[in-house]
Amino acid sequence: MEKIKKMKPGRWIAYILAYAIALLWLFPVVWMIISSFKSYGTPVSILPELFKGEFTFDNYVTITEKAPVLRWIFNSFFVAMVVTVGTILITSLAAYAISKLRFLGKKYVFAIITAGMMVPMEAIIIPLYQNMAKLGLLNSYIGLMCPSLAAPIGVLIMKRFYDSIPQDLIEAGMLDGANDFQRWWKICVPISKSSMAAVGIFTFINSWNNFLWPFLSITSEKMMTLPVGIPQFQGANLSEFTLPMTISVVASVPAIIMFLIFQKHIIKGIAMSGIKG
Repeated sequence: MEKIKKMKPGRWIAYILAYAIALLWLFPVVWMIISSFKSYGTPVSILPELFKGEFTFDNYVTITEKAPVLRWIFNSFFVAMVVTVGTILITSLAAYAISKLRFLGKKYVFAIITAGMMVPMEAIIIPLYQNMAKLGLLNSYIGLMCPSLAAPIGVLIMKRFYDSIPQDLIEAGMLDGANDFQRWWKICVPISKSSMAAVGIFTFINSWNNFLWPFLSITSEKMMTLPVGIPQFQGANLSEFTLPMTISVVASVPAIIMFLIFQKHIIKGIAMSGIKG
């Protein structure tokens, strides 16, 4: 209580603004969740109507009967998890090589990787589609995953962390006879879990919400992910809002849960500059 009384007015204003912004962000989310528990056909577009009538779980059963939602959830989760694990491994290895190994043209390699951050997906979508079509990877899990494995921002985050690891640790591993891979696995990986978690959660959320590439590369309904399947489902229920709200809740929950579980690691991973001393 004493700390609260001693707070300056400026800090009080900052706290009030922060809570106000948080509530403003949460309001549509709460509206969506409440609407998903309303009976089919119940008007939910006006706030007073939102709390009238009965609450039920029927909508969650209905969406699984009207569309292969469970299959879409599996596809989204499977693709997001594989992409996340693959991205963490690739970015971590690339960052370690750029940060700790010596090879010709290292600076140029890093410059090319970081330049990839400035190239939007829309700019390469046509050649990407043509290449995947020639390889016969359209409408497949591999075709969905491969384009998402290149993550320059992940290399940047991991390299910044590896740069701060004392070179003495790496040299100690060399004296013990550890090769490059062993030094990465036994020295760098154990102390870079927070940075990996930050890269992982960003990758998972981006993959889970990815729409453009799955929309272009998938034609089979059973291979669709949630971001692709939801618009089609909503298009068939334009005059009714409870079912679209329900399937939107289903699509949002996994990403929210992942963020809540790993939020401390995300903040720590971004804030940490590495080991000091």
